Amino acid sequence: MAIDPRTPVIVGAAQVTDRVDDPTHARTPLELMVDALHSAAIDADSPGCLPGLDLIGVAGGLWRYTDPGRQVADLVRAVDADTLVTAWSGHSPQLLLNDLAARIRAGEIDAAAMLGGEVNASRRRARRLGVDIRRDADTDLPPARQFGDTLVMATSEEEARGIDAPISVYPLLDSAIRYDRGESIDGHRRRLGELWAGFNAVAADNPHAAVRTPMTPDEISTPSATNRLVGAPYTVAMNAHNTVDQASAVLVLSAERAQALGVPRDRWVFPLSGSVGLDTTWISERLDLHRAPVLKLAGEAALAAAGLGIDDLTHLDLYSCFPSSVQISTAELGISHNRALTVTGGLTFAGGPFNNYSGQAIAALVHHMRERPGTGLVHANGGYATKHAFGVYGTEPPEQPFRVVDVREAAADLPTRTADHAYVGTTTIEGYTVMHDRDNAPTHALIALRTPDDARTWGTTRDPGRLAAMCVDEHVGRAAEIDPDGLVAA
Repeated sequence: MAIDPRTPVIVGAAQVTDRVDDPTHARTPLELMVDALHSAAIDADSPGCLPGLDLIGVAGGLWRYTDPGRQVADLVRAVDADTLVTAWSGHSPQLLLNDLAARIRAGEIDAAAMLGGEVNASRRRARRLGVDIRRDADTDLPPARQFGDTLVMATSEEEARGIDAPISVYPLLDSAIRYDRGESIDGHRRRLGELWAGFNAVAADNPHAAVRTPMTPDEISTPSATNRLVGAPYTVAMNAHNTVDQASAVLVLSAERAQALGVPRDRWVFPLSGSVGLDTTWISERLDLHRAPVLKLAGEAALAAAGLGIDDLTHLDLYSCFPSSVQISTAELGISHNRALTVTGGLTFAGGPFNNYSGQAIAALVHHMRERPGTGLVHANGGYATKHAFGVYGTEPPEQPFRVVDVREAAADLPTRTADHAYVGTTTIEGYTVMHDRDNAPTHALIALRTPDDARTWGTTRDPGRLAAMCVDEHVGRAAEIDPDGLVAA
């Protein structure tokens, strides 16, 4: 079968993970990204291809670079390359890969690199030790063009009520999942341990994973001195682990350029289709906390564009910042928990280098697909299960041209919920989490509540007795009073 010369193809992919005890000897994010890029070119059996890059896109990060892609381009002699930096969001790498593939298909570019890298482990270690890490940001460079919309996580009213961090919102979502499933608190905890043990098992076999130590389901889900509760029911071993020094690079070329460079055919992995969707920007307006209907729309659209069903997939990597994210995506897409849901080990065990986890996942998927040919799906998520990007990949040439399906217009017609942040009076608890300090002691609860008019509001309690009870007895579905300051009495 002749391959259309405008067909996008991934020819090289690489990951880099550093484990450095002395942070003053740590490499910079730029150095990690350049290392990954050179390794990706070697992986493509085309180490001389980098000067011909037309575009270098970098996942936005915690570093101070204004245009990291330009600094990379200078180091690899890609003097004509355009550059961009993505907006901060976990779905950005997959969104960017979709865009690069679409540009290649349209004839706008022939060769692109997608990069990302962080040294958050070394940065934190240096702060604890009171030392400086090396920096190599050229802050005189003008800011790179931003790719994607800026992610705003919450309204001012939501922030005032405690909607201020994923570590509290995602476990709250899991309480809504638990209630919908009719589970007990203990049964729910055990099931989460079993789910996350599957991710841990994959990480144990991943040489790039940050945490490769095998853990049993009980070790994952049971609080201990080394595995404290963060936001109940989540222990540390159920939270995204971003204290890593990691980078990745993916090289995407047109089939014509790949053939001209002599990239061996056994290196090729084809982006088949992609999709993008946006749920309600504000979680207060989400119809149900245990659902993500836009995820379903976007995932099914990407699969349909590739002519595939969910059971046709050989490989999966579902965004795994917290267990609720995985449970929501598997429920919406009809995916069994009996199959592997990650190719890396997920953000807890493989590591989550800020916005670039899905960049690492795509790089890992390429190697998995070469070893076990077939098809693969990557789901990337930003916000509070808010922004979704999907990519479908295959080892065989696509039967139809690559395309990206945007379901945002269709998503705008989905039902939503009204927020009422000023409500005072009787409510029903819809979901909650109890936050804990580093000594494993409960500090406060974040509580989602429904008003008699079925609007949503948010509250908290710091009552020690109530917090202790919420950790052992189900409180979702109970009546509760909320006062003007958002304090809840149940």
